Amino acid sequence: MKRVGTDLRFRENAATAIRNSSLRSAIRKATDLLSSKRAQGVASIPLESWRDQASAVRVKVLDDLHAYVDRFAFKATRAGAIVHRARDSAAARDIVFHLLQDRGAKTIVKAKSMVTEEIHLNQHLEARGMEVVETDLGEYIVQMAGEAPSHILGPAIHKNRREIGRLFAEKLGVEYSDDPEVLTKIARRTLRDKFFCAQAGISGANFAIADSGSIVLFTNEGNGRMVTTLPPIHIVVMSIEKIIPSLADLPTFVRLLPRSATGQPLSSYMSVITGTRKTGETTGAGELHIVLVDNGRSQIVMGDYREILKCIRCSACINVCPVYSEVGGHAYDSPYSGPMGIVLTIMLEGMEKAHSLLDASTLCGACDEVCPVKVPLKKLLRSLREQRVRDGLTSRTERIGMAAISLSSQLPILFRFGQNISRFVWPILNKMERDSNLNRIPRPAKTTFRRRIS
Repeated sequence: MKRVGTDLRFRENAATAIRNSSLRSAIRKATDLLSSKRAQGVASIPLESWRDQASAVRVKVLDDLHAYVDRFAFKATRAGAIVHRARDSAAARDIVFHLLQDRGAKTIVKAKSMVTEEIHLNQHLEARGMEVVETDLGEYIVQMAGEAPSHILGPAIHKNRREIGRLFAEKLGVEYSDDPEVLTKIARRTLRDKFFCAQAGISGANFAIADSGSIVLFTNEGNGRMVTTLPPIHIVVMSIEKIIPSLADLPTFVRLLPRSATGQPLSSYMSVITGTRKTGETTGAGELHIVLVDNGRSQIVMGDYREILKCIRCSACINVCPVYSEVGGHAYDSPYSGPMGIVLTIMLEGMEKAHSLLDASTLCGACDEVCPVKVPLKKLLRSLREQRVRDGLTSRTERIGMAAISLSSQLPILFRFGQNISRFVWPILNKMERDSNLNRIPRPAKTTFRRRIS
């Protein structure tokens, strides 16, 4: 099928992923486990009440986003941080680069951050002679492999332990092992040296508190605390919708985010960072910079798809998505995958470039059921599909086919005629459209169901 006005090749990528049995096995095993853990984690809590509370807080922020951003910037500055505002990806990259360059920082340790993937920060810094080391274990693995993360929560979710063992042996010169404990210890030894030598640390933020100017980080490995406290300078790169009004709102998300992500009652580590290290304190960076990234969000919040900005990046919708579990994150060719990733990527990149991602949804609604902040993903996806049709971004074959189905569904005589000729026409259509997905649709039955029961 001919691609229409798109730079993202979801169908082609998905077809490649489907043929990779190892990848599919790893993805399915991991997502099934995460979904199972989530189900156990939310079984005994007042889930709907908490979801309502979290959704209300997120909507409250979106209704007056710029006022909350201004309040956060004021409070963070008063606490000792230096706040920078970046209109787009290029501005954000330049701000971070010049902060590092001006201080002579060449070695940077980094905690997992999706927005830095969005703005391609690592590539920008590395192209200018800086060493950027990802310290989250999954991010460290995919960085070593020269790949992008394939999942918000587990960047290396697509790799099995044997693949990781071979990668470590090749890149780190260690003896091969596929024992997860041994591999973790190898990574820990290697990364510990990086932490102590680093001249700067970069992190994202799970949340930012408007009333106190605080940054909140959730981690399960402890690397986040090393990144934010050991180097002399800490740079936070965060998108503007991460703000919540006050510390009083935080407990709702503290309870919901880990349960939705991994089924844990609490994350192993939660850090609340307010300003720089104070006199007498033994931890914290001496210099804290916060880069607030807009990158189109000011426009999104004013539009019909604003509720995608409620998302707290828990990955629950990704883990239950039947499409993601078959093809993995790399098929989306975006930092954001799964149902939330489809919507957010189209909002960030534009419909013309990213509309092929809309093929990555069955509209089954499982994502709606698990979202902790009640993002109406099914409604947003359906609306985007309708917009794609209105914009003329579907193929001619698809438009003709859907028009024929619509007409025949309204006229029984045409429907019966279509049934009778379909088994003869179908092979011809497949030959005419060799690159289409027609051959993935079940072949028409030789005898219709109506005839079988009559």
